[in-house]
Amino acid sequence: MSSLLIRGSQVVFPDDVRTCNVLVRDGRIADTDASPDVAADEVVDAKGLHLMPGVVDDQVHFRDPGLTHKEDLATASRACAAGGVTTFLEMPNTVPPAVTCDGIRAKETLAAKKSLVNYGFYIGATPDNVDELKAASDANFPGIKIFIGSSTGNLLVDQQEALERIFAETDLPICAHCEDESTVNANRAKYADTTDVRDHSRIRDESAALIATRRSIDLSVRHQHRFHVLHVSTAAEVPLIRGQQPWITAEVCPHHLFFNVDDYQRLGTRIQMNPSIKTAADNDGLWKALLDGDVQVIATDHAPHTLDEKSVAYPKSPSGLPAVENSLALMLNQVSQDRCRLTDVASWMCDAPARVWGITGKGRIANGYDADLVLVDMALSQTILDQHQHTKSRWTPWHGVTTTGWPIATFVAGHRVWSRRDGFDVNHRGRKPLFDHARGGFWATTDGIGPR
Repeated sequence: MSSLLIRGSQVVFPDDVRTCNVLVRDGRIADTDASPDVAADEVVDAKGLHLMPGVVDDQVHFRDPGLTHKEDLATASRACAAGGVTTFLEMPNTVPPAVTCDGIRAKETLAAKKSLVNYGFYIGATPDNVDELKAASDANFPGIKIFIGSSTGNLLVDQQEALERIFAETDLPICAHCEDESTVNANRAKYADTTDVRDHSRIRDESAALIATRRSIDLSVRHQHRFHVLHVSTAAEVPLIRGQQPWITAEVCPHHLFFNVDDYQRLGTRIQMNPSIKTAADNDGLWKALLDGDVQVIATDHAPHTLDEKSVAYPKSPSGLPAVENSLALMLNQVSQDRCRLTDVASWMCDAPARVWGITGKGRIANGYDADLVLVDMALSQTILDQHQHTKSRWTPWHGVTTTGWPIATFVAGHRVWSRRDGFDVNHRGRKPLFDHARGGFWATTDGIGPR
């Protein structure tokens, strides 16, 4: 048994922010209103700071195994810790693809050896692995990932018969990359000779996203199967998502909130992403969707490549960018600019993803929850720089951007895994959470996912 007292911080609860002393015992929150003099093995004086729940990033690509020259679970989890991310859920398009239960267990074994923070891994759908997807329902995995659009290996699933089987015969929640393959291929033929990265947003256009999102929502509602729309990139998708309780939830990524097609001239392939960056009007529409509650989650789609790879002329340049260590700071900066509240950020980045995927004991500061916590200095301004990044790729599309509000210490199960002053505790390891899908997902857990 060990104990930690975080004393005098402004604690971010789901509905308000108030000064409290938070007591942690044996990795869990024991008291959110403790006496300032209660005995503890470690006391952190947090006066003037804010205490938030740890971020749950439900969409990352950490490249381990198979592409570890770009990233691996050790470097990625350090980037998570420095960014206030205490739990990540990783996508299956590694090498080899994680499309079997044994493949997921192999990744869990890697993470148990390498990761500073908590971890979970989606099982990938293929046109012919429904039996594996069915077996996964008993394996404590977060969910199933479908690529309804281009991917690596055999992960593309765009035939209607295969999609119907997946939605009809499996039990785990499903998420998908929604871009219609036929539309993308037809557009690509129109721009076959292009070397202009701006054409990436014309090839992967609004129609490609709309067609695939509409198709996925139809499958979900007809089969009454919980479905999470990943990385919504267009304002036009929002009306499709709105009001589809209890089956549909959705998320948006920082790059689709903060970048648009006008930024290609300045940033080039650094912002080449799938789905592509869209327009300034889409930025505004996605912000409105967040604030109105039509989109519930912010996640990063952290997908690093080396800067040399990204510097190759389009279209040979790969899509993807690193984001886990800057996503929280980018959103805290929006709080400092009065665009949203700290409680909004905690909802979008912590509570909502935990509820979507049934991650028990995560996402809130409440008695009995896991002590996955982030201390934040809302007065701290800092410039994001390539050379300061902890991700193995060592670059960021936000290079040179100054933001206000930064994590200064991150705790996983009450253990300080990183602080601005002392750096990383590289000897700590995160754990696989419990994914309790029987609790019903986001729409069934308005009071939080609850402890184990």
